[in-house]
Parts: sequence; structure tokens; C-alpha cells
Amino acid sequence: MKKLKAYRFSIILLLSIAIGAMIGIALKEKAVVLKPIGDVFLNLLFTIVVPLIFFTISSSIANMNGAKRLGKIMSSMLGTFLFTGLVSAIYMLIIVKLVPPAEGVTLKLVKPETPEEVSLAEQIVKTFTVSDFVELFSRSNMLALIVISIFVGFGAQLAGERGKAFTTFLTSGSEVMMKVVSIIMYIAPIGLGAYFATLIGEYGPLLLGSYVKAGAAYYLGSLAYFFIAFTIYAFMAGRKQGVKIFWRNMLTPTITSLATCSSAATIPANLEASQKMGVNKDIRETVIPLGAALHKDGSVMGGVLKIAFLFGIFNMNFSGLETLSLVIGISLLVGVVMGAIPSGGMIGEMLILTLFGFPPEALPIIAAISTLIDPPATMLNASGDNVTAMMVSRLVEGKNWIKTAEKVELKGA
Repeated sequence: MKKLKAYRFSIILLLSIAIGAMIGIALKEKAVVLKPIGDVFLNLLFTIVVPLIFFTISSSIANMNGAKRLGKIMSSMLGTFLFTGLVSAIYMLIIVKLVPPAEGVTLKLVKPETPEEVSLAEQIVKTFTVSDFVELFSRSNMLALIVISIFVGFGAQLAGERGKAFTTFLTSGSEVMMKVVSIIMYIAPIGLGAYFATLIGEYGPLLLGSYVKAGAAYYLGSLAYFFIAFTIYAFMAGRKQGVKIFWRNMLTPTITSLATCSSAATIPANLEASQKMGVNKDIRETVIPLGAALHKDGSVMGGVLKIAFLFGIFNMNFSGLETLSLVIGISLLVGVVMGAIPSGGMIGEMLILTLFGFPPEALPIIAAISTLIDPPATMLNASGDNVTAMMVSRLVEGKNWIKTAEKVELKGA
């Protein structure tokens, strides 16, 4: 009974999503009338996500006991991000080689507006920094916000005794922001149901178009990766008990990511889930927010799919070690620069066009693919942060972390 009670909210969310999907199928394009309801919920989440990220990252770093632990967490996290990113890229590369996504596809190209030409160096600068402090308060500049949050945390830690009052403020702010999130989540069933009805009603017909083969390959591939790869990662983190702990706490984050198509909007659910998994506070409050911006296995897989699709459309040779290595490298880069917001992949798509020399006419092709694969891609992006946090816990704290995790979960039950 206690376990059923723990799943109650997740079951309510699942039912609301199912009802929303049925409404979307029934109303089709008319389901857009429900969009304002879903937008209210999403806007509340997006409003809180900026201060939530700032306070959680800054307070986590400021409260760490010494630079040695922080360095170990950061190095373990980045190494894990790179490892899972490479696995997802190679995995998707195998899929598109076995099932070429653009084989037999004929599209009529419509030339879009010419995008502003930006060099790779300028794009990197714009991705990780902003020119004015006020620009940090926009979710469009998530990476820049994270960079400053890390610096603020370091600054508070280096200030020592004189920085304790500020560190207390950051810690208090983190707790307050999490409470605000819990209040917002009371309207989640209504908001997510309405938003999902809109998505199904508006974009469902794309599945019946010329992108069906590419979409099917990605959806099936992402589902297999979700269940198989994440299970393997959880096993690497905590053996059989790690697998049990991971999957027992993944329903709410998975539903939230699928419904909102946003890694940023899933941060609160991930923080709660990783806490229930027994991931230490300083690890989860570092890995989860950073992962929303930097760790995107779904986007990496999507990058490989888009590049393979364009190679097929333009009848280019999609083989050779140099070409395939470049595909993997660019897909990893696309996974980093794509924003943690719904349909935030335009920068990544322009990066693909620029680095491979595709004409601007190719932009609407991969933009349509982005829309098609957005839900499962976000599911992998966001849900993967939790299993990554578990893997980082194993690397930082050793085998004993799983014993602590068991105690935490038992206490929560």
C-alpha cells in the first residue's frame, strides 16, 4: 500500500497524459484551443527554472567540502557525459547504416530565409557567455547562466568565513525554489494533459508523411536505448540494486520529459527522483542542472539521424572512417549547443548545415525531423541525467554509495 501511495502522483500524471493524447487524436488541429492551459503550466516552470538552476548549482558548489571533491565530481561527470554521448552516437550510426532514413524519400525543397552567418568561434562565445548581466535571466542562455552559477559557487567557497552568510543565502534560496516547484506541480496533471493534447493534435499528422521511416527508426531506436542502455548504466552504478532503484523512481521524470519536450522543465522532477535514488545532494545538484544543458544522448542520436537524412537527400556518400568520425564529433557538439527548451535545436541544425556545407534549403528538412523526434529525444536527454548522477556517485563515492541509497529509499517508502 505504501509503495502504491508513492506512485500515486505519477499514476495521476500518466492518466492525464493518456487523456490528453485521446483528446488530441479526437480534436486534431482543434486541440490547439487547449494550448493556453498547457502554456500556463509550462510558463510557470520556465519562470522558476532560471533561479532554480542558479541557486542549486551555486549552493551545491559553495557547500562542497573542499576543492578536491568538487574536482572529482566535475571530472567524473564530464567523463560520464562523454562516455554515454559516444555510446549513443555510435549506436544511432549503426541504426542509420542498417536502415538508411532517406532511402527513396523525395522532398520538394523550400528555400528558407538566409540565416545569419556566424563563425564557429563566435557561436561558442555566444553559447557559453552573454554580453550583459540581465541576459542571464533568460532560459535561452542556459549555459551562460550555468557558467556564472559555477563561478558564484566558487567565489562563495573561496571567500571562507566572510562568504558564509552568502552561502547560507544560496542554500536557503535553493530550498525555497524547490518548494515553489512543489507548489507548481499541483497543477501538473491539468497542464501536462492540455499540453500533450495540443502536441498530438498539431504534430501527429507528421507521422503519416514522408518522414515516417526516419521517425520510426528513431522512435524504436530510442525506446531500445532507453530500456537497455539505461539499465546497463544503472547496473554499472549499483549492480542489481542500482537497476531496481533507478527504474522505481523514473516514472515521473519520464512522463514530464515526454509531455513538455523540455530538459529544463524536467529538472525539478529529476532533482526529486535523484534524491529518492539516494544520490548525494552536492552530486545531484551539480549533475542534474548541468546535464540539462550538456548531457543530451537523445539530441546526439537526433544529430546523427539528421546528418544521415541529409546525406541521403543530397545523394552523398555516407561512409568512410573520416566521414563517420566527423558525424560522431558534430553530433556530440550538437548535443551540447542545443538548448534545454522545447524546439531549441535551431542552433544545432544551423551548425550541421555550416560544418557540412549543406545549402540553406536543407534547414526546413531537419527542422521537421526535430519536431517529429522531439518527445523521445527529450525523454533520453532528461531521463539520462538521473542514471548519470548514479554513475557519478559510483565514481566519486565508490561501491558504498548504493548502501546509502538503499537506506534513503527505504526511509522514503
